[in-house]
Amino acid sequence: MSAHISNVRPDWDQVIVDIVDYALSYEVKSELAVDTARNILIDTLGCGLEALEYPAATKLIGPIVKGTIVPNGAKVPGTQFQLDPVQAAFNIGALIRWLDFNDTWLAAEWGHPSDNLGGILAAADWLSRNAAAAGRKPLVMRDVLTAIVKAHEIQGVIALENSFNKVGLDHVLLVKVASTAVVSQLLGLTRDEALAAVSLAWVDGQSLRTYRHAPNAGSRKSWAAGDATSRAVRLALIAQTGEMGYPSALTAKTWGFYDVLFKGQPFKFQRPYGSYVAENVLFKISFPAEFHSQTGVEAAVTLHKQLKESGRAVQEIEKITIRTHEACIRIIDKQGPLNNPADRDHCIQYMVAVPLIFGHLTAADYEDGVAADPRIDALRAKIICVEDPQFTTDYHDPEKRSIANALTVHFKDGSRLPEVVVEYPIGHRRRRKEGIPLLEAKFRTNLARRFPKKQQDAILAVSLDQKKLEALPVHEYVDLYVI
Repeated sequence: MSAHISNVRPDWDQVIVDIVDYALSYEVKSELAVDTARNILIDTLGCGLEALEYPAATKLIGPIVKGTIVPNGAKVPGTQFQLDPVQAAFNIGALIRWLDFNDTWLAAEWGHPSDNLGGILAAADWLSRNAAAAGRKPLVMRDVLTAIVKAHEIQGVIALENSFNKVGLDHVLLVKVASTAVVSQLLGLTRDEALAAVSLAWVDGQSLRTYRHAPNAGSRKSWAAGDATSRAVRLALIAQTGEMGYPSALTAKTWGFYDVLFKGQPFKFQRPYGSYVAENVLFKISFPAEFHSQTGVEAAVTLHKQLKESGRAVQEIEKITIRTHEACIRIIDKQGPLNNPADRDHCIQYMVAVPLIFGHLTAADYEDGVAADPRIDALRAKIICVEDPQFTTDYHDPEKRSIANALTVHFKDGSRLPEVVVEYPIGHRRRRKEGIPLLEAKFRTNLARRFPKKQQDAILAVSLDQKKLEALPVHEYVDLYVI
């Protein structure tokens, strides 16, 4: 006879409790983290503004039902859309992720913590507008910056020791969980409601990584995070109604997340939640490229200059060796035909070949017109990746967190250029002093894509002033971005 299954309601899983208690109660005291959150905010919004130049992105945004306008709804920066917070979160999230140019976190699981801004900004803007309309005190941008720090921390700390990609799940799962937690706090959910919301995020269906890898790499990888952060807003709103949660969503035998989707293994944690991730996040400043390639692209730009100075041509190259780390090989070492821009920006051979030939790598370089240049595929075929175990070790070292690549160009006559090694990308914490002025320049460039100078100046006057920004009501800040 089989044993009866206990129907005694269990206590909440500790992982869920820790997420919720951090989101609701932790006081962010690190001014470095809050200041970095301001840079995260402007960089992420700038990425969304650049995406508005691409029809493949803009065809996905706007209301679900054409012409719908939501009174006191959340606005989508760079557009005239005013939407419900769920759809606004999708719009903002899809735009900021479209060009693979927003910040990155690399660990056992990689991802882009600023993807959470879609849900954070949409919810905060909607709440702020409704509060102001009712004569209540609106949320201010300090609330948004605090939510950014917390969302980064939840996503990033779970990612440190737990690889979702190794079981075939996409990292946007962590966007959904982190966004659900911080949006629950913004909405003012009770602890029980927030526990229910986060449990719903774990119980929810999770995205496969199919759309990020050969032979199926495609544009869903550019809107998957928007989908996840908007789903988080939806789940938080459902929980706010008093809808029940599922206490052992992770640990339930047979039916919980661990047994169904994580090979029966519980999560491991390297550190408690604080402000570590925002303080150490990696900015994509120079190149819109998958982050494991950033140092490789930087090295390729240097080699382009050396080729030019030495009078050598790319046609003289016999092969190029990329000494790299294991994660780079697993994710973006790719040969064969590349079918679309999403395929190309996840191929290190393509991302190295373009700057070797042209001296730069921009979002436009992934489009069909540039990709048709026969020199690119000819050079791609000559590029091989080799793992350096020390690079892999340093990649996982919490004191280094390097993302090293080293390029060597070999010529047909037997000669070669000296190897160019770049351990830390320009957006790394170790290069903040060098990187922040370039990050601000990137933001200025993206503002100029969409707004007249007077409007650019108004946005910059607040965005580059920490105190002014923190004190400004959320809806007033978002209004600066309306065209």
